[in-house]
Amino acid sequence: MRIALVQLTSSRSVEDNLALVRARTAEAARRHADVVVFPEATMRAFGHSLTEIAEPLDGPWAQAVRAAADDAGVVVVVGMFTPGVGGTVRNTLLVHGRGVETHYDKIHLYDAFSFLESDTVTAGKEPVTFTAGGVTFGLATCYDVRFPDLFTSTADDGAQVQIVCASWGPGPGKAEQWDLLVRARAVDSTCFVVAVGQSDPEAAGVDAKHGAPTGIGRSAVVNPFGHLLERAGSGPETLYVDLDVAQVAKAREALPVLANRVRL
Repeated sequence: MRIALVQLTSSRSVEDNLALVRARTAEAARRHADVVVFPEATMRAFGHSLTEIAEPLDGPWAQAVRAAADDAGVVVVVGMFTPGVGGTVRNTLLVHGRGVETHYDKIHLYDAFSFLESDTVTAGKEPVTFTAGGVTFGLATCYDVRFPDLFTSTADDGAQVQIVCASWGPGPGKAEQWDLLVRARAVDSTCFVVAVGQSDPEAAGVDAKHGAPTGIGRSAVVNPFGHLLERAGSGPETLYVDLDVAQVAKAREALPVLANRVRL
C-alpha cells in the first residue's frame, strides 16, 4: 500500500486550492500511489470566511475532487468544509476513489490557544473508518490527535492505518507536541499513523491570516511501535511511503495493548 502525503499551504482561493489537489493527485498516481492524503482545510485556509464557501458533499468542489481521484485511479482524502448548524460549517474530510465513498466530520473542536473553532464549526459525532485495497483506515483531524480514545475506537473497528489531516498552528512547543502526539497515537492503537499537515506559509510563499491556524509542516509516518519512518520539512512537499500492514498484526501480537485494556 503506497501512500502519498501531500503537504501544502492552502490559500483563500478555492479554485487555486482545487488546482493543487488535481495536480498533486495526478502526480501521485504517476508515482504509483494508492491513497493520496491532503491536509485539513485544503479547500480554504483558516482565517477566511468558511461559511461562504462551504458546500454539500455533492457540491461542485467535492465533485471536482471525485473526478480527479477517478481520473487518477486513486483514493483521495482531503479537508473541506460542509454546511453545519445555524450558520456554521463542518470541518470535513472527504474520501473518494476506487469504490470508496465516505466522509468524516471533525469531532474534537479546537477551542485552545485563544482560538475558538466551536464559534464557527459544528462538531462531528461518529468515528469513521474505510477500507481500500484490503487495508482499513481510521480518520482524524488536527486537534483530534490529542484524544487517544478516537484512535483506539477506530482500531477496534479494524483500522490498521490512522490518517490525521491537520492545519497545526505554530507556537512555543507546538512542533514538539505534534511530533509526540502522532507517535503516541500509533502506540496507543498499534497502527501506522499517516499525519499530513499544512506547510509553513512563509516557506510556501503564501500570506497567512494572523491568529488563525496555519501550518508548520512536519508531516510524518509512524509505525505501530511509534518509530518515525518519514518526516517532511516545513515547506510544500509530497512524501511517499510503502506500508507493510502485516506489521500491524505482528505489533499487536507482541504488544497487545488493545486486548489488554481495562475499561475503567
